[in-house]
Amino acid sequence: MGKTIDYYFSLVSPWTYLGAKRLEEIAAAKGATIRVKPVSLAKIFPQSGGLPLPKRAPQRQAYRLVELERWSKVLGESITIHPAFFPADERLAAYCVIAAGETGGDPLKLAHAILRAVWVEERNIADEETLAAILKETGHDPAAILKAAKEPAKEEAYDRLSQEALEAGVFGSPSYVVEGELFWGQDRLDFLERAL
Repeated sequence: MGKTIDYYFSLVSPWTYLGAKRLEEIAAAKGATIRVKPVSLAKIFPQSGGLPLPKRAPQRQAYRLVELERWSKVLGESITIHPAFFPADERLAAYCVIAAGETGGDPLKLAHAILRAVWVEERNIADEETLAAILKETGHDPAAILKAAKEPAKEEAYDRLSQEALEAGVFGSPSYVVEGELFWGQDRLDFLERAL
């Protein structure tokens, strides 16, 4: 039986988007199971020494854009460097991903569609109608998932996942944990593959 990957990520992270397809391919090739765990970097950064993008030094912000361009070319993945709806409030989207996982849906497919919506399609994932459309496009029942997403338990689950991530040593997105070993960033997927 294959190993399990605990996949901690933000739904507005361009790096998570850039690594999404490769993560799925690696897991499929190695027979690994992916446990989908959306987290809040707003909760993780203050406890792990990270800074939200607007508070980073100008040099770091500029270099981030250079690296996004480089990686998108290397990977052959389209990306909009300055999407229309970034940053977006990702909470309801994260609650939908959690609800999809709890109701027999496909949280990985949904999460990756949401990431693509931000970084390629320039859609507003904070907008409920947009989320409903993405849910429908990924084979989910929009009304049922959105209803479940608005239950207080989903916010609590999101907070729990964020705390769990901190306890696992996570400090950024995406992070992959296999048998207690942390791999941070889509540029560490080669190491993840070796670990599997």
